[in-house]
Amino acid sequence: MKSDDVKILQEVQKNTKMAIKAIDTISEKIYDDDLSMHVTRESMRYADIYNKATDRLLNGKAASYRETGFQDMMLKGGVRANTMLNTSTSHIAELMIQGSNRGLTSMWKAVNHYEKAGNISMEIAKELMDFEEKNIERLKQYL
Repeated sequence: MKSDDVKILQEVQKNTKMAIKAIDTISEKIYDDDLSMHVTRESMRYADIYNKATDRLLNGKAASYRETGFQDMMLKGGVRANTMLNTSTSHIAELMIQGSNRGLTSMWKAVNHYEKAGNISMEIAKELMDFEEKNIERLKQYL
């Protein structure tokens, strides 16, 4: 497996793992049943994409992305701080849109930087990016 493939797939793992953790952290603050159902479906889709990237890395005998405890702490702390005073549906949707935008930016950087990655790795990356864009569109209704 080429180095660019590994980097793209690790970036997919990083973004999907962060999204799942953010959703897990924010879910307890969601009081709108429709939004709660939406984020549960989102989490399952992120897990599916994460598993595709992980399977590809395992098949290529490459290392998976390893997060640091600091990143996890910062993510959870940021979510808690941003929802401490405002847990409105609109605010939660806004935070989730911001997270999806950060994920998209990160993925675009990786795709542009690791352009020698193969078709399968790029397809997984583009699947995540398409999913993020659709999430943003779906979440706008809650603003």
